[in-house]
Amino acid sequence: MPDATEERPYHHGNLRAALLDAAERGLREHGADQLSLRDLAREVGVSHAAPRRHFSDRQGLLDALAEAGFGRLDTALRTAWAGADDDFPSRVRVIMTAYTRFATENAALLELMYTSKHRPGATRIAKAAEAPFGLMNDLIRQGQAQSALEDGDPERIGIVLFATLQGIASLINSGFVHADLLDGLVETAVEQFLRGARPHS
Repeated sequence: MPDATEERPYHHGNLRAALLDAAERGLREHGADQLSLRDLAREVGVSHAAPRRHFSDRQGLLDALAEAGFGRLDTALRTAWAGADDDFPSRVRVIMTAYTRFATENAALLELMYTSKHRPGATRIAKAAEAPFGLMNDLIRQGQAQSALEDGDPERIGIVLFATLQGIASLINSGFVHADLLDGLVETAVEQFLRGARPHS
């Protein structure tokens, strides 16, 4: 009797998107090590060979998931920026909130994004990461242009801001701090960042 997986159809309306959605669910529930193209094919209802039309292997799937993650992060940050008031503190606040919410709501994906970005040869992922980090750099430059932040290397100031965001997200993702405290912690971090990085008179 033929294997049930062999009887599944090869074609799918939007197979790549369906596989990425299923992979992200699996990543969240079981971790990257447990993902396999064969299991994902079974989950979305196609033959085990069908995923290879889009991903040559498991690593290709993980890379695509990481690349898409940076795209989603960029969209989240730019949407927040577009909805903010024109003043610099408001933009800092919405960007910091948007980042930490993404980081805590997509903890496993974020970890995959950053570990994949630094793998040798992962040029597409590194390129995808340029957009959200470029936006954060633009935010710092805007603050300097408006005399809300001290002069100096914007990358250095941005690293301190990023470290603060990552620290808050890590504390919540590890369960050390309850998620209900997120907004309050971000608000405190915004106040401290703006006060500490402003020009000295």
